[in-house]
Amino acid sequence: MMNYPKVFIIILNYNGKDVVSRCLSSVFKLNYPNFEVVFVDNNSTDGSLEAARRNFSKANFIKNEENLGFGAGNNIGFRFALERKADFVLALNYDTEVDADFLTKLIAVANQDEKIGILSPVIFDGRTKQVWFSGGEIDWFRMISRNLKNVPANEFWESDFITGCSMLIRAEVCKKIGLFDEDYFLYWEDADFSLRAKKAGFKTVVVSASWVDHFEKSETHNRSNKIYWLVLSGLIFFKKNTPAWLRPWMGAYFMARRAKNWLDVKFRKTELALVVQKAYRDYKII
Repeated sequence: MMNYPKVFIIILNYNGKDVVSRCLSSVFKLNYPNFEVVFVDNNSTDGSLEAARRNFSKANFIKNEENLGFGAGNNIGFRFALERKADFVLALNYDTEVDADFLTKLIAVANQDEKIGILSPVIFDGRTKQVWFSGGEIDWFRMISRNLKNVPANEFWESDFITGCSMLIRAEVCKKIGLFDEDYFLYWEDADFSLRAKKAGFKTVVVSASWVDHFEKSETHNRSNKIYWLVLSGLIFFKKNTPAWLRPWMGAYFMARRAKNWLDVKFRKTELALVVQKAYRDYKII
């Protein structure tokens, strides 16, 4: 007989009125018998919190007084769950739709090995139905990460990192390594958390039979903001996590990237170049 540990699903919302109802509707159709939903709102202004309260009263609601970012916002929900003796916490993006059995399939794998600390479903682009995430790879030499797209013919497999889009975390992981690092406002906190978990002896895996659709918002109106945080948070990540033997290379590569950006700003003066320049400058201030 399968064991059904208590799972708290943390949905962090920020102005997600156009997508969050679809996410919550799918979550409350899960066939998993032992879960609660914690809806954490990062001070939205679009009425999405009020709509969620009206339509999904079974959820627990927490409203932050300001936009705390992804890591700190999720940590509010994690603490709520852990104080109530959660066995697992699940960080789930508000722009996702989950299959009814996705959580059951994740727990079935987690139950096989207590050292499996963080689990992800296979995540599909909700519009194209192409694989969006089947694992993560960190390229230390180029200071980037990649979402892998191939799905091995295995029940589950290990990954360099698990994306915060859908991240099931064993409570013991949080007790041993803490929560998301709040030095990251947006992006890279999931990779940082995964690395810390692996260093503490836990496995980070992707489960082939568990599926989620991700309806990522269009980047056209928010591209500059996304690039700014990807660059800034990426710099913070590699400063914190680059192995000692690679640090000389990281310093040289960083200077080369700065030089390229200086040339882009001087001669091309594109919006992208200016955004990247601001990220570099703000990184030096931190």
